[in-house]
Amino acid sequence: MGKTKFAVLGGGSWATAIVKMLTENQDIVGWYMRNSDAVAYIKKEKHNPKYLSSVEFHTEQLHLTDDINEIIDTADVLIFAIPSAFLEGELVKVKVSFNGKIVFSAIKGIVPETGLIVGEHFHEKYKIPFENIGVITGPCHAEEVALERLSYLTIASADQKKAQLVADNLSSDYIKAKTSDDIIGTEYAAMLKNIYALAAGIYHGLGYGDNFQSVLMSNAIREMKRYIKRVHKMKRNINNSAYLGDLLVTGYSAFSRNRMFGNMIGKGYTVKSAQMEMKMVAEGYYAAKTAFEQKAKFSKKVKTPIIDAVYKVLYEEGNAKRVFKELTNKLD
Repeated sequence: MGKTKFAVLGGGSWATAIVKMLTENQDIVGWYMRNSDAVAYIKKEKHNPKYLSSVEFHTEQLHLTDDINEIIDTADVLIFAIPSAFLEGELVKVKVSFNGKIVFSAIKGIVPETGLIVGEHFHEKYKIPFENIGVITGPCHAEEVALERLSYLTIASADQKKAQLVADNLSSDYIKAKTSDDIIGTEYAAMLKNIYALAAGIYHGLGYGDNFQSVLMSNAIREMKRYIKRVHKMKRNINNSAYLGDLLVTGYSAFSRNRMFGNMIGKGYTVKSAQMEMKMVAEGYYAAKTAFEQKAKFSKKVKTPIIDAVYKVLYEEGNAKRVFKELTNKLD
């Protein structure tokens, strides 16, 4: 049996960062991008024209294509880094079989068409067994990977051998990857932290400072714990990097697109105008709707004042200043 072949599907900053990580360990890395002009540009100029353009690739290491069927057919491990809002639009193009493929999600969101986290979506709609599904979570910003700043990843799968395989191929001098068996919890954490980062951005836009931000993050991790426990009860340490660490980096960092989106809302932008100005997808926008609607289906109620407030502002046109002032009285 030959060396396991890896491929990344997506053309954004996180996809670009993952390709960079893989090229540290793989002779050839498959890379699917739907934009044929971007594929041609990278082949000629050796960097992504729109995202992490400082990362220069040795193009002889890349199997670049705008044909999703070609990349799925030729790889063993498929890492999806397509924004959740566009994932199903790409998957409907697939004509080849996923049979025997190992699928890892680096997508931190909910698939709008089904309301499922990505791993569950692949399992239920594409019949991929859970032992062939995994999740890649942070805390890790693509921009810092580009700069080769020390970063940490958590690789979760029900099959620890597959988790370790992916961890080994993403690790390098500047990337440390550990494994976890909490595939559902880590993926929900990756989704929920975007909502909390969006809330942090709204507060920042409204003029709240660092002192309050610490209170918000403290409440957010406890809210996350309650929510994930209701979804999937198992022994987990919510203070580990995959949960608390990822929440903190997304909530505090200037690189966070969700915090940026929330900041614009706090400053008075409408949702539509903020979306138009953002060049990248803020996953927290879609996640807020799904998280809010899903909790109504829980057998027991779960207290989620932060999610409720974000949902009210984004989807019920609530006044951000008034809604988030009310939220301050619910935090401790």
